Amino acid sequence: MTDPLAAHASATPDKAALIAGGRTVTFGELHDRANRFAAAMRELGVGEGDRITGLGYNSTEGVEAAHGARRCEAVGVPINYHLKPVEVAYILNDSGAKVVTVAPEFLEVADEARKDVEGERHFLLTGPGTPPPGWLSYEDLLAGFGDVDLTSDANPLGATMIYTSGTTGRPKGAYRPNGVNVENVLQVIQIFGLSAVDVHLMAGPGYHSAVGFFSALTQLLGGTVVIEKRFDAAEALDLIGRHRVTTTFMAPTLISRILNLPPEQLAAADHSSLGQIITGAAPCPISLKERCIGYFGEVLWEFYGATETGINTVLRPEDQLRKPGSAGTAVAGQQIRLVDEEGVEVPVGMPGEFQVSNEWLAEYYNRPDATAGNTHDGFFTVGDIAYVDPDGYYYICDRKIDMVISGGVNIYPAEVEAVLFSHPAVEDAAVIGVPNEEFGEEVKAVVKLKRGASATEAELIEYCRERVAGYKRPKSVDFVDDFPRDVAGKLQKRRLREKYWSGAGRAI
Repeated sequence: MTDPLAAHASATPDKAALIAGGRTVTFGELHDRANRFAAAMRELGVGEGDRITGLGYNSTEGVEAAHGARRCEAVGVPINYHLKPVEVAYILNDSGAKVVTVAPEFLEVADEARKDVEGERHFLLTGPGTPPPGWLSYEDLLAGFGDVDLTSDANPLGATMIYTSGTTGRPKGAYRPNGVNVENVLQVIQIFGLSAVDVHLMAGPGYHSAVGFFSALTQLLGGTVVIEKRFDAAEALDLIGRHRVTTTFMAPTLISRILNLPPEQLAAADHSSLGQIITGAAPCPISLKERCIGYFGEVLWEFYGATETGINTVLRPEDQLRKPGSAGTAVAGQQIRLVDEEGVEVPVGMPGEFQVSNEWLAEYYNRPDATAGNTHDGFFTVGDIAYVDPDGYYYICDRKIDMVISGGVNIYPAEVEAVLFSHPAVEDAAVIGVPNEEFGEEVKAVVKLKRGASATEAELIEYCRERVAGYKRPKSVDFVDDFPRDVAGKLQKRRLREKYWSGAGRAI
């Protein structure tokens, strides 16, 4: 397939490709800077299959680097900017990244992470500022290359590796060495009715797979992406009106934050251009859907999927209130089965583990054991429980594994529990998700202290704050004398969660 960025740069060189903070980058300029970045990467020894990571808020440099990585057939690895230095170092070591681009806001985090990074890495500081000793300047590096053409016929979205945690507590890279299948890309474009005239608002963090994916689709088509550096509800609503935004992807939490703006601010805003709000990554309560449709109109689309499995089901605008609680019907080409504990398919209406087989499936980088553990007869699962109604609509109703989803972000308790277990006063600990009106779930720690030891809720929360990213940190701690366990001594988290979820009207 012909490089889409090169095609748009040739056909519409002066059209806005990116708008960020009052600055406009045309397709011609983006094409040129992506070439320069690719040439710089070649100069630094980056070749096919090598990894390039990025740590920063949404930016034009992040988009340039993504296109440039594709042109030198490298693998883009976005890093969650909430991570602590030790967590960043783990991803750099595990991915084996050769190059790390870092925004000025995260210079200290990345420089601290360098102490724990094994082997040689090239650290590039984007934006203004003087790079620390041993670092390179992103702008100086690009300026060293003139008129170069490294247009690639590689996959238009490029190879990717996005880190998602696991029940062992260590993040794993969901790796697609050849990117997303082109036919699947075209299918998603057709499903959501995307086109070259779209103006897409990139509101959520670009390290999130869906945020990056839908922004990339707009560029693939030759549309314009409006980049919000970091989500702010009032700014997002203003950008929609100012730039006549037609599409956006937002996790339910972001939609809620917009709708919670003062009534006079909502009434004064112009959102008439907005034709599609695509949501996913976390359950969207029916009450939020009703508010969203009441304000924006029938523009809400919802999908169910995972970083590892792509988009599996879609719920269209006309079905949002007709099928409350549903995640939609299967996308063509998705083989979905719901199975019981013995792997036997369950009948219509009965909950079972959601397993899918398709051409989207990713593998876990250097973790064949983890890939195999989530794969059953060619079907992949992330542990969600669902049922399907007689009309073919799927409902995600529970979670088999312990994962917490807060604000659309996956949090795996084992990672936080490992930190709590390292506290000298803690004998036993369990981390669970409990209801939160804004984020869907929030992290709670339940702790048993050692005999004669003492620790306060504030002390344990602060202990976690120093060791894991803020979004993983427990928001509250309950102390218990013992935990519910089965006859084999295994902790029964489902029973532990029950008292917090009773009366919530939902299980996730």
